Amino acid sequence: MQHDSGTGTPALVARRADAKPVETEEIRALAAAAGYEVVGAVTQVRPEDPGTYLGAGKVEELADRAAATGAHRVVVDDQLSPGQSKQLGDALPDGTGVYDRYRLVLEIFGEQASTRRAQLQVELARLKYELPRIREESDEGMFNRWAEKGTRLYDVRDRIDELESKLDDLPEPAEQYRERRREQGFDLVTLAGYTNAGKSTLLHRLADDLDLAAEPDHPDRDATAAVEDRLFKTLETTTRRATLAERPALVTDTVGFVDDLPHWLVESFSATLSEAAAADAVVLVADASDPVEELREKLSVSLDVLDAQDVERERVVTALNKVDLLDDDERERRRAVAAELAPAVVPVSVTAGTNVERLVAALRERLPTERAELTMPNCDDAMGVVSWAYDHATVEGVDYGGETVSLAVQGRPDVVERSRAKAEAVDEVGGERG
Repeated sequence: MQHDSGTGTPALVARRADAKPVETEEIRALAAAAGYEVVGAVTQVRPEDPGTYLGAGKVEELADRAAATGAHRVVVDDQLSPGQSKQLGDALPDGTGVYDRYRLVLEIFGEQASTRRAQLQVELARLKYELPRIREESDEGMFNRWAEKGTRLYDVRDRIDELESKLDDLPEPAEQYRERRREQGFDLVTLAGYTNAGKSTLLHRLADDLDLAAEPDHPDRDATAAVEDRLFKTLETTTRRATLAERPALVTDTVGFVDDLPHWLVESFSATLSEAAAADAVVLVADASDPVEELREKLSVSLDVLDAQDVERERVVTALNKVDLLDDDERERRRAVAAELAPAVVPVSVTAGTNVERLVAALRERLPTERAELTMPNCDDAMGVVSWAYDHATVEGVDYGGETVSLAVQGRPDVVERSRAKAEAVDEVGGERG
């Protein structure tokens, strides 16, 4: 299957206007991300049919168009019940399969998973999705009477148990990585939110090694936009070093949420969400140009997912992005909606740089901070402590007062404690020499 090019296996898109009242191109983008070429679309206005999802006339039209276009897949922009998946598939030409949006996203995840943990998580989520559909096609009572093993249904159940056990036993490299970075004095910040809200662009804006304002012709400017437009570029998180109000930090961009995905599916990929749980502060990036009710729903779902990862609301700053696309009244409406749900809201335009400094200041307030005044003998070892403090914390001032060096330092509590221990060690050595 061809991914990235957007032209691959032919597919038809089916949607219900009452289920999706706002026309969206997201399902087409998802299909392209999965490597399909959308060769047609069918929209139904009437309510859902409990048996085949679409009404009889639309099912017939869909089957005719699938035959005419040679579509290998019909992608339904909604969640299908196991029975609907089966009946709709039975009505289509042989060789034409049915995916709802959940199964489509799982296919994208499966193609992008590169680490062992991500691959196991994708397989587990896919089997949990397929289990009720296998049950729909099976007579579970017959299996219970005939055998306890050797059937597809029981094989899938056993594999789910096996995968959950394997995931529990896998070491968590991200946690080890975080501990090492904290030892080096870095604050940890995570970017979360829906796909295309502007997370990747914000990461590039904050990163130390790329200043988009100072380098308007930098090649990563276009690359950033491409990352944002291509859904699920990778399941792996992307981390860049940043300096936030003189504090050295690591900022991590997590996998974006997608409309109408169930929490069980999002939470299946706990490796990326655990970045938020372990962070000192989380930036929830939201697209202010979304319709008001859509913005409200996305913020609510995002905060619920963060709550499920034990992220305290006090650690979250909501970046209401793309306010440059709105007039004053619409901007205030979006800000008021966000303020109803989130404790800290900063309207920004990441591309224009509007209020990014305010966002950084809000983040800075949420970083754990301690301050210390340190005094050491004026010697080479003291200069080493001063140099270390500049690399790992915020040095508020250094006073070389003849026989002593006074150092005012501010930073993470553990970093300040290490600075204090280093200063005490220099003081002890200096006292012994004296």
